[in-house]
Amino acid sequence: MSGIHVELAAPYLVFLGDVGDDDHAKTGFGILHWRGEHCAGQMRLPDCKVDLGLPELDVEAAAAAGVRTAIIGVAPSGGQIVDAWIPPLVRLARAGIDIASGMHSKLGDIPDLEEAAREGSARLVDVRTPPRDIPVARGRPRAGLRVLTVGTDCAVGKKYTALTLHRELTGRGVPSTFRATGQTGIMIAGSGIPIDAVVADFVSGAAEMLSPDNADGHWDVIEGQGSLLHPSYAGVTIGLIHGSQPDAVVLCHDAERSEILGLEGYYPVPPIHEVIDIVLAAARVTNPGCRCVGISVNTSRMTDAERDNYLADLERQAGLPCVDPIAIGVSRIADALVKINK
Repeated sequence: MSGIHVELAAPYLVFLGDVGDDDHAKTGFGILHWRGEHCAGQMRLPDCKVDLGLPELDVEAAAAAGVRTAIIGVAPSGGQIVDAWIPPLVRLARAGIDIASGMHSKLGDIPDLEEAAREGSARLVDVRTPPRDIPVARGRPRAGLRVLTVGTDCAVGKKYTALTLHRELTGRGVPSTFRATGQTGIMIAGSGIPIDAVVADFVSGAAEMLSPDNADGHWDVIEGQGSLLHPSYAGVTIGLIHGSQPDAVVLCHDAERSEILGLEGYYPVPPIHEVIDIVLAAARVTNPGCRCVGISVNTSRMTDAERDNYLADLERQAGLPCVDPIAIGVSRIADALVKINK
């Protein structure tokens, strides 16, 4: 696969800075969930309101624990490194600990941090840097099969769903590759393309590059980004949909989310059936046969009984398998995928 390749030395320290809520710490939660065996601890500033449950480590304790990479576990709107984070990151780099960031702003553009990394022989790893050889999309149908996770909003579980679905297919012996499109997915998988850092004209081309021709029966499980319903991020979503040419989509939703994240009071989340119609209309521009094969729902704030009732009711309305990928798994969605043949 063409794209960037990232190697992060373990063990990790997850740097949470002063993040104020779980939704904007999704990188940290993602690293903990999928690479928890590599996580030695967390570092938080006094105003941080998120706790991953990892041991609290300062710079000295992190060095003593053998930490080799500090991962910035925050994903704020706009992707900018906050001034308050720089002093602790400088101390970590000076101690010889690599810094990995998925921010739009670059670690190497911070003079104090660059100097500290040089003094400590530490690497500054900017994950959100796309390859330079991305072509304009051609729209040519490609061999192989593709499923794309799409969302009713941002931060609703598109990455978790794609990773869980990839694991399910692989466990069944179905040829499958997880295609990472965001900074956290790339850190987990070790490769991918940060789609939201690609110049707009080349987003669909990047999606084509990420999921090239493949063998019959092979599934590319493509991590979705943004949402067609989010006024701030729909641009990256439409390009990813067109370039992916998905044979199937899985709609991801947060059961507690009634309004678009960050724009509460202005944009409600429409009914699920309306969202599916919008997504399929976009997907069928480049793949007329695209279908929705299931709904993946984050029900983490519900009791088991509430979750079961919610999913059963949603399934009756949508006529599609409705699951929580973490609490229940995605086997029923995988069942629908393996029945698809080109």
